[in-house]
Parts: sequence; C-alpha cells; structure tokens
Amino acid sequence: MPVAAVDYKTLDVLPLNVKAVSVAKGVTIPWAIEPLSNGDLLITERSGTLYLLPKNSSNLTKLSGLPQIDANGQGGLLDLALHSDANDNQWLYITYSSTQGAKSGSNTALMRAKLSDDRTELLSTQLLYKGEHNSTKGQHYGSRIVFDNQGYVYFSIGDRGSRDKNPQDLTRDGGKIYRLHDDGRIPKDNPFVNQKSVKHAIWSYGHRNPQGMWFDNQNNILWSHEHGPRGGDELNIIKAGANYGWPVVSYGVNYSDTSFTDIQEKDGMQSPVLHWTPSIAPSDMLLVSSDKYPQLKGKLLLSSMKFSFLSALEISNKGVSKQYKILEGIGRVRSLAQGSDGYIYLGIDGQGIKRLEPEQ
Repeated sequence: MPVAAVDYKTLDVLPLNVKAVSVAKGVTIPWAIEPLSNGDLLITERSGTLYLLPKNSSNLTKLSGLPQIDANGQGGLLDLALHSDANDNQWLYITYSSTQGAKSGSNTALMRAKLSDDRTELLSTQLLYKGEHNSTKGQHYGSRIVFDNQGYVYFSIGDRGSRDKNPQDLTRDGGKIYRLHDDGRIPKDNPFVNQKSVKHAIWSYGHRNPQGMWFDNQNNILWSHEHGPRGGDELNIIKAGANYGWPVVSYGVNYSDTSFTDIQEKDGMQSPVLHWTPSIAPSDMLLVSSDKYPQLKGKLLLSSMKFSFLSALEISNKGVSKQYKILEGIGRVRSLAQGSDGYIYLGIDGQGIKRLEPEQ
C-alpha cells in the first residue's frame, strides 16, 4: 500500500531558520529555473518568455530565438534542463506547447538549443519530439525534463484533458513519460520499440499530468509526481514499460465529487509510493545536496501550489519513509532549483524568484 498523507495539516513541521529573499520580480508564472555554472539563472515565463537573470543582479534579460509557442490555458513555455554534459556540448533542452501538426490546437514539444556567447539568443535550435493528436483543450501539457546517468533524456506530456482516450493508448501521445537519445533518436531498448503502430518513444504510460521529475543517479531510479483530479496526487517510481493506471485506478474523484472509478489498485498497474488526498497540486522536485541547509540535505523537496508549502521527503530506493512540511505560507511555488552557489531558488506564481538564505 502506498503511504497516504490523508490531510496535509497532519504533517510534521520541520522548522528552518531561513528567509526568502526576492531576487527578481516580473515573472508571473515561473515554470522553470535552470542554474548555469557561472551563477546566472535561466527562467521560463509560461506565457512565452525565456529570461536570463545574471548573478548578483535583479534585472531580467529576454532571450530571442524561441519557436512559436501556444500560450493557451496551462500550456506555454514550460521546462528547462541543461544536458548532463552541458559543459562540453552546451545543449539546453526546452519543452513548450506547439501548434505544429495537422490538427488544430497544440501539444507538448521537446527541443534543444545552444546559448549565444553573450547569452541573449538561442542558436542551433532543433525540434526533437512533438506530441501528435493536437487538442484545443488547455489543460495537462505536463511537463518536466531530466537526464539519467547514461545521457538519455526523459520528458513528460500530460493527458491533454482526454482522460479516457490518451493515457492507456500506446498509439497516442499524452499521459506518457518518454525516453530519447539526447539528439532525439529512439533508443533501441525502449520498452515498446518492437510493437507496430505504437509511439516508440514511450517509457511509461497511464499518467494524468506529470509536472515533477527527478533522476536518482546513485540508485538509477526515475522519480515522478503528477496531479490527480480531486484527490489522488501521486509520487511514483517510474519503471520501463509500466502502466501507472490513469484513469482505470485512482485515489481521486471528479471535481464535481462524483466517482469515475472505484478501483485504487489493480494487478498489472503500478501503485504510487505516496499519494496526497486531498490534492496538494504538486509542481516541481529537487534533491537538496547543498551544505547550506543541514536539515534539508539529502531530502527531496516537492512544492504544493494549492496549500503554499514545501514537502521535504526522506526517501530510499523503495519509497518514502517520512514526510515533513516546511515554509508553510511561502506562496504558490511553481519551480525549484539549487544554484551553483548552493542556494535554493523558488519560482513563485505572482511573486517572481526568491532565494532561501540561512539566517545567522
């Protein structure tokens, strides 16, 4: 059985002696923060702007070179991730909602590009994957990007509001986590490459809307969390070819409080290692490795947009052993990052970017 936090109010509080200091304003929905090695930060504004925040500055600079972006509902400019060997190859990976394709509407795309020397422009842009079956619905684009310790790139696309059509159908994009070579090629050992007519980039399926991912290089484990409906937000350990059940199994109900399934577990479908009921609306994930926060070091942070707190998880390769609540009331945290300076940065809807500074 997964560990259940029946009510976030029952979580133990882990007191922290830190203050949240504003480092940049003017970003309304900061979907992603990606630290650069020199201390600068790259930041996505969901409405379609990529910003550079130079080290020791509060002035945001807009970068050019992005493709056309469909800023529609929950779609727009989404995640950022540097290649695991970015110091050598300089590749930056980006997910966004794209109208490319035959049908009206949009779906999530993955691209890569390089920064110009003055860091004002994206160069050498390459589209690596574009979800088919565009939809005019504005919800559930995903999306996060991570690399494993072999250089494969993983990214997520939500079910695009088509609960009963996309997640369980391997011939359709949506409700999936994908795995590619860093140049967009399909790995020959992906779980469904030998099946005709299916999407060979699929790594796992049966997802609703995964908006947080983290790869544990030490234990070679991919973690992901996703939004449930009303209840049933999930934290999962992602396995190749596994079915995570949406919408056949769920701990949640419809937003109207009616039931769409009475099954919470089923053979052949992966159960979450943790679920939240009521929903906390999880956004990003971050493993803390910095020495600046002794109480947090080694813990996995996960932010709640709905209740304005961060969850600090003690984890093992089998799951979650303890969950704490920190920074309650901090705001609707959309993104998390640990900078090259060791500080934790928060992207907070309506507030911009803040840095957690330990108080003396």
